[in-house]
Amino acid sequence: MHFNGLSGKEVAESREKYGSNMIPDSEPTTFWAEFKETFGDPMIKILLFIAALMLAMWFFGYAEIYEPVGTIVAVLIVAFVSAKTGVASDTKYRQLKDSTKKDQCKVYRNGVVSVIDVDEVVVGDKVLLQSGDKIPADGILIHGDLKVDNSALNGEAEECSKVAAEGDLRLADEITGDTFVDKHSLFRGAVLFDGEGVLDVQKVGLSTMMGKMAEEMQDDEPDSPLKVKLSKLANQISKFGYIGAIVIALLYMASFILAAGSLDAYLSLGVPQIIKDVVEAVSLAVVIIVCAVPEGLPLMISLVLMQNTSKMLDHNVLVRKAEGIETAGSLNILFSDKTGTITKGHLEVVEFFTADGIAIPLEELPQHDKIKNLVDLAIGKNTQSMFDAEGRVIGGNATDQALMKFLGEDAFKKLEDSCTVTDLQGFNSANKFSQAHLKEIDKTVYKGAPERLLASSRKYLNALGEEHPIDEAVINAKIDALANKSMRVLAFGYSEQKMTESKINDDTVIVGFVGIRDDVRPEARDSIADVQKAGIQVVMITGDRLETAVAIAKDAGLLKSEDDIALTSSQLNELSDDEVKKIIPRIRVIARALPTDKSRMVRLCQEMNLVVGMTGDGVNDSPALKRADVGFAMGSGTEAAKEAGEIVVLDDNFQSIKDAIWYGRTIYHNILKFCKFQLMINVAAVVVSAIAPFFGVEEPLKVTHLLFVNLVMDGLGAIMLGNEPAQEQYMTEKPRRRDENIVSKPMMIQILVMGLWLTVLSFVFLKVPFFDQFFASPEEKLSAYFVLFIWSALFNGFNVRDDGFGIFKGLNENTGFMKVFITIIVVQALIVNAGLVPFVVFDWIGNMFSCIPFPLVGWVVVAILAMTMIPVDMLRKAVTKKI
Repeated sequence: MHFNGLSGKEVAESREKYGSNMIPDSEPTTFWAEFKETFGDPMIKILLFIAALMLAMWFFGYAEIYEPVGTIVAVLIVAFVSAKTGVASDTKYRQLKDSTKKDQCKVYRNGVVSVIDVDEVVVGDKVLLQSGDKIPADGILIHGDLKVDNSALNGEAEECSKVAAEGDLRLADEITGDTFVDKHSLFRGAVLFDGEGVLDVQKVGLSTMMGKMAEEMQDDEPDSPLKVKLSKLANQISKFGYIGAIVIALLYMASFILAAGSLDAYLSLGVPQIIKDVVEAVSLAVVIIVCAVPEGLPLMISLVLMQNTSKMLDHNVLVRKAEGIETAGSLNILFSDKTGTITKGHLEVVEFFTADGIAIPLEELPQHDKIKNLVDLAIGKNTQSMFDAEGRVIGGNATDQALMKFLGEDAFKKLEDSCTVTDLQGFNSANKFSQAHLKEIDKTVYKGAPERLLASSRKYLNALGEEHPIDEAVINAKIDALANKSMRVLAFGYSEQKMTESKINDDTVIVGFVGIRDDVRPEARDSIADVQKAGIQVVMITGDRLETAVAIAKDAGLLKSEDDIALTSSQLNELSDDEVKKIIPRIRVIARALPTDKSRMVRLCQEMNLVVGMTGDGVNDSPALKRADVGFAMGSGTEAAKEAGEIVVLDDNFQSIKDAIWYGRTIYHNILKFCKFQLMINVAAVVVSAIAPFFGVEEPLKVTHLLFVNLVMDGLGAIMLGNEPAQEQYMTEKPRRRDENIVSKPMMIQILVMGLWLTVLSFVFLKVPFFDQFFASPEEKLSAYFVLFIWSALFNGFNVRDDGFGIFKGLNENTGFMKVFITIIVVQALIVNAGLVPFVVFDWIGNMFSCIPFPLVGWVVVAILAMTMIPVDMLRKAVTKKI
């Protein structure tokens, strides 16, 4: 049948009335947008408040300008690094996308068939569809008959037959799971297995099913678990810092009153003295706040995420959103699509067996010459499929293609010249078999449903190629066993007689049987086991029927006990949200699932405070990928899925998902190490700064010292601890809750013990007269104390590397640790000795940090005291391990 299609004018009118077929991409990530987003971080807000406070003090002459300027520069660096990371991840994704050629289709226009981009299709177009084509829009089949793969839409690779509609049939307004598999409806994103036909386009662009799913993905995403934890930590630290600052300032004022003898005596000193004392108290309060807030933490997190997003490319993981990789390590539950994720996404032969029920391993089949030759003939000369010039299997249905891949291209080419087909009858639903007569061997070969061939057969070939009588009970038991594993069984046979139309000859001998299914990926079994060992619940959520889903789930290691639950979408929808929440820990399979089921499950788990992951490759997965805390989109999947996911698994391999989880946990552990490293410094700095004035030591740590600690040292500390190697033990730990505190009880003990030790060390050094002999003046000793404080923190860096005693292990895998360690020592030595260089700028540096050079013996004393951090923490670990 010929179709004239639309004219150029009608195309323009249709586009004006119904819109374009283009589904808009998400807006590219811009540097400015990412830069601005950084200022919403709670830690950054605290830093900006401190900078504003110090600017006000500078304005009134009570602070140096470099103090607020240093803080502002630190904030800008964090914003720059975060923005650069976000843009780089998005750019890599878009480069990957742009390298893919745009989809095209064939349409009737102005009386001829034209090839156009899919985006150019309009309502009313008549699209010519042929085997292998991707359907460009939603509509009705008006000519021909097709077999369609709807897996991009409903997640299932089973072929769906479509026939031409009679009359002017309109596409249903309300689309359900059943609409995908009805007789006439076709949807954008589906692929043709076989056949040829013409589509009447009735919906385009955002009106298509795929377009509606794309719109649903515009919902706001939940905050990442890391952001939730950091927000909680920032709130706790700010309260600690602000309350502590107020209390210390009030105590400081109280000390002035006590020194004067009474409140009246103090007030009699006059307004100028009182203002001076208030300013000193406020200055101390600012120092306390600066000490309390871990200014380097936002920078550290930005640097660690940036380093690891590029590193994950080596593991075939493209991180589109930097926080996604850390979130992967925090997962409590992972919802996985079946087709193409747990399974391979296409039918294949997974088992061969003879009629005595004995399986022959596929790799050993060529050793059984007689059986192999007859099976090759029954497939290669009795099929609608073939290999094209590029070695791809084309033509036929999904089963024919699976058998052709089983045969192999080399065997197929050998058969082309060795045997001539004199008579052929293809498969049809009435006969349930196909047959071909071969001239050279004068045999008829059969391929078809087991029950059809067994009805006309009395003998079979065993593994040695010998004929034996068939025991139907044995073979039926074997077929039933494979059916329980969701395998489709096909039989092969041959007859010595000529071919009889629509009939199997009664002398047929059974050669063997094959089991076909969309099989579980071998690597998926191991990776699922690894993820389960990590305490993560894996749930298969699929559009397939329950029996098939259960069979695959058992094979993949998801269903293991009678307590595990497998249910259908309809059963799920009969339950209230509260009822579903009660059984979520036991759910392993959800079958016949709709996109709304996936999104609902993600929502309910998040309401239970669980961190939720979703894997998928189809348009049907996209809304849930977007809604989940972290979405793993498959690299071979639809663009809609990739747009929705935080992470793109380039090789579609579950092993890569496991690696992403492992590295996510490693990142989190490295963040914890850094928190222990930095918060110990903050605790010590707060306590020392708070009580030093009461011991007659004015500002042992200047604000510039604290900025050096929190910005220069901790910025480099991000590199020092951010690249700590991944450890196998991380994959045996229980997942963390979304709102769990970053600072755990054991972590708090380590921070407090080491912070208090550094405080004791500080006052011993500052107040014990023994140490005065190594320095010529109090200024030299205070300069040495600045070095002592920094070096003590550096040696504590070894302590936080391991919760046990292996603090020096793996340094060869993190070469940056010692490089940074030495760099910080050298930089500080240059600052302290800047006054020795006869240039104004170096004098300015020395004055800025209130440092002057001191003798070599002083450096040795400081080094010995700083190194005590290691044995003290070893002792702490030994004691806490016994408790």
